[in-house]
Amino acid sequence: MRFVILGAGLQGSACAFDLLRRGGVDHVVLADMNVSDLPPFLEPYRGDERLERVQVDANDDDAVRAVLDGAVACMNALPYYFNLDMARLAVEAGAHYADLGGNTRIVQEQLKLDELARARGVSVIPDTGLAPGMVNILAAAGIAAMDQVDAVRIRVGGLPKDPEGALRYQIVYSLEGVLDYYTTRSWILREGRPTEVEALSEVEAVEFPEPVGTLEAFHTAGGLSTMPWDYQGRIPTMEYKTLRYPGHAAIVRAIRDLGLLELEPVDVDGTPVVPRDLFIAVVDPKLRKPGSPDLVALRVEVTGELDGRPRRVQYDLLDYYNPSTGVSAMERTTGYSLAITGRMQADGRIESAGVSTPDRGVPPDAYIRELAERGVVIQKTES
Repeated sequence: MRFVILGAGLQGSACAFDLLRRGGVDHVVLADMNVSDLPPFLEPYRGDERLERVQVDANDDDAVRAVLDGAVACMNALPYYFNLDMARLAVEAGAHYADLGGNTRIVQEQLKLDELARARGVSVIPDTGLAPGMVNILAAAGIAAMDQVDAVRIRVGGLPKDPEGALRYQIVYSLEGVLDYYTTRSWILREGRPTEVEALSEVEAVEFPEPVGTLEAFHTAGGLSTMPWDYQGRIPTMEYKTLRYPGHAAIVRAIRDLGLLELEPVDVDGTPVVPRDLFIAVVDPKLRKPGSPDLVALRVEVTGELDGRPRRVQYDLLDYYNPSTGVSAMERTTGYSLAITGRMQADGRIESAGVSTPDRGVPPDAYIRELAERGVVIQKTES
């Protein structure tokens, strides 16, 4: 089978790494503007004939069409603003499609491709990373285990294993993307109605086993994807919060409230300067710590009733940087999730053509087994 990965950054590279280690994968195309540099974990495959690197400009539809020709599935790890166009091009090419999502408005536009995808006999599943993605699949599994659901609470975060500095944080993908989550209002379900809440608000403590210990959780955008609208009127409470080490939210909120994350230019001695651009230019290098191990902490809790009795289903994950492969926890949980979804589309385990979000389209039991095979072990507790 021929798989095409759009985007040769860390997540796209991790997706390629995972595919190349699986049986039945004959050809992996890694396509991006820059494909000359490979992360260390892909270096052993530099001479592997199954891995093809192709320089492609995602703004060039014809170039993307050419690389998609003959692909059974396309996994898109490009920035979210390419997702709608890449989904359309993949469907037109007759290839299954999955992406890392992260922007609910774009996902809602992708859902409009449903009729075309059905006609082409392919599935489209946006939002298939960690959050959105893994957490939504786990939430759906918990919801399906109940007769009545009272609340769905999702908590997840990528963190340094050895935190340093005031923010106690390190960049594991894109600071620009993180700041979007910190400045965009979050959609949740409250009293059964889709409701917007301020990012970085309603901070609470969450306990994990040592050595992680106490983390803080606060609202950020995008993690629930379309679930607030899909479940409105049926589930009273549903919310997604990001996890960080204690104190992080207060510092970032102060930075935001001072205007340093604004997108409107300000005049600095006659030169227009975008505050967020300046902030990223100054801060990004300080928060990048190559080789510093990371971790991912996740908790999805669903409460309700089954057979007239109170019921709680909880999924937990603590995943760490893998020193034997050099793949980070964020790459394992995000890039591998994208790879798993694409393989399940290609081999028919995701049967339905059309556009589905991961909570509706990805079979949770098979997905959890695939994660476990990669050492990403979800712990499930029920009471």
